[in-house]
Amino acid sequence: MDSSTTTSTDSEVAYDIPPILKVYKNGRIERLEGVEVAPPGLDPETNVESKDIVISEKDGLSARLYIPKTTYAPQQKLPLLVYFHGGAFIIETPFSPNYHNLLNNIVSKANVIGVSVHYRRAPEHPVPVAHEDSWSALKWVASHVGENGVEEWLKNHADFEKVFFAGDSAGANIASYLGIRVGLEGLPGLKLEGVVLVHPYFWGTEPLECEVEQAEGAAKVHQLWRFTCPTTTGSDDPIINPGQDPNLGKLASGRVLVFVAEKDLLKGRGLYYKELLEKSDWSGVVDVVETKDEGHVFHMLDPNCENAKALLNQIVSFIKQD
Repeated sequence: MDSSTTTSTDSEVAYDIPPILKVYKNGRIERLEGVEVAPPGLDPETNVESKDIVISEKDGLSARLYIPKTTYAPQQKLPLLVYFHGGAFIIETPFSPNYHNLLNNIVSKANVIGVSVHYRRAPEHPVPVAHEDSWSALKWVASHVGENGVEEWLKNHADFEKVFFAGDSAGANIASYLGIRVGLEGLPGLKLEGVVLVHPYFWGTEPLECEVEQAEGAAKVHQLWRFTCPTTTGSDDPIINPGQDPNLGKLASGRVLVFVAEKDLLKGRGLYYKELLEKSDWSGVVDVVETKDEGHVFHMLDPNCENAKALLNQIVSFIKQD
């Protein structure tokens, strides 16, 4: 093969998901968004300290941990927030500047310990690898119950009786999945108190009433799901459609807060999730907050806007039970 043929193959796109990713015919994957990295350390604005830890070197599984700098009294215990970032299971990491800043702010305002999970992403690692990685991360977190484990911040300062899961978009999908899995399998010593789902990435084969007139966007969601999970049965796979999950009612948390955005194609799925939970044998309380005039994950795209600040404060209030 001459060099011109090689160059041609290198630049030929096999699959394009604008504006986030390109897959080239030679197998190379180019992420176009969510690739910036903010270093860990002490954030002077929030007085929150962070550090990166490896959970499994073999699986490339890691996390960024957060602690309020004021929390160095030997026995002071704080609620624990486990966060799962969004990005369609394809892009972003806990180290992206906007996620790093979001966690600094939540940890500071809610006065919690934070664990932001770096799961492996599609297409190199198709769904459900992200879900299995997140479950492994959760089991690692739970290994610190009873002041065991290797991570000082968790074993000395995390209150495992007050654990919260949160995530946005694909991360909200993972947070819901893990809430159900804790209900099914249990994690001894860990009590899940609340789950926060921001613009959750759920879908289904049958369009909801609000989706009927958005056929083009809906088709893209179907295609995106199949791209990230090639082995799926389709958009009624229980991972993407909670209406098809017979175990939804096993959700371990007694409180759930769902955020939806008025201009988000996925808005109907967040509302439907509330309806499904209330129809199941789950006995908790689920609330939905809708943000007017905003689109999908607007709070990550414009974190300094007033609606983003309001959303952040509502997450904090949910954790603190204000």
